[in-house]
Amino acid sequence: MKVAVAGGTGTVGRHVVDALRAAGHQPVVFTRASGVDLLDGAGLADALRGVDTVVDVSSTNTASAKKSLAFFETVTRNLLSAEREAGVGHHVALSVVNAAKVPASYYAGKVAQEKMIMAEPGGWSLLRASQFHELTEVLISQGRVGPVQIVPQMRAQPIAAVEVAAELASIALGEPRGLVPDLAGPRPERVSDMVRRFLQSTGRSRPVLEVFVPGAWGRGMREGTFLPDPGTRLGKQSFDEWLGTAAR
Repeated sequence: MKVAVAGGTGTVGRHVVDALRAAGHQPVVFTRASGVDLLDGAGLADALRGVDTVVDVSSTNTASAKKSLAFFETVTRNLLSAEREAGVGHHVALSVVNAAKVPASYYAGKVAQEKMIMAEPGGWSLLRASQFHELTEVLISQGRVGPVQIVPQMRAQPIAAVEVAAELASIALGEPRGLVPDLAGPRPERVSDMVRRFLQSTGRSRPVLEVFVPGAWGRGMREGTFLPDPGTRLGKQSFDEWLGTAAR
């Protein structure tokens, strides 16, 4: 089976590609280097020839609602349109658990993406997952101010990206399922504690300072709005278990 992966070199996408190959299928990674531009649609028609399913795990690094909306609406529109033209029967996308409760900042784009996909008459699957363990690496790379590590006040229930990728690959190889039950990590964590433990495990001990993020998005992070609802499916690998491998 031929499966295209938009965002196939990212945190989740590279694991989706690995899972598809391990299952004996043919992944096609969409990147600018391979001649595909998701934002202007260049190269999509050629790249989709013979593709059975598209997995969209593309993303943008922004906290701006305007920029997030522009990215996800444009990419989703281009992909869905090109897939219809090419006769691709299954579009699989990844979103965030409870993003719709606070459609602000980055999550504004994810909610818009969800709405566009669910408006399609059929042939789609949508998985919502919680934040990844790998979020700590992003926060550490972006949040150092002098000798201090800045971290937003946030509660999360993180999951390993590789577990989400395995679920996406499994979905991609089957029939369209519509809205798939949410998937979250095994237990809740305070993000500042996650960052502190990651730094310590890699020998980079420095003060970690929680900061107040204003607005609806910041309130949602502080109050645990993005934690999974009771009864949500849970992954297996805890943050500490993941840390034991990531910090090597």
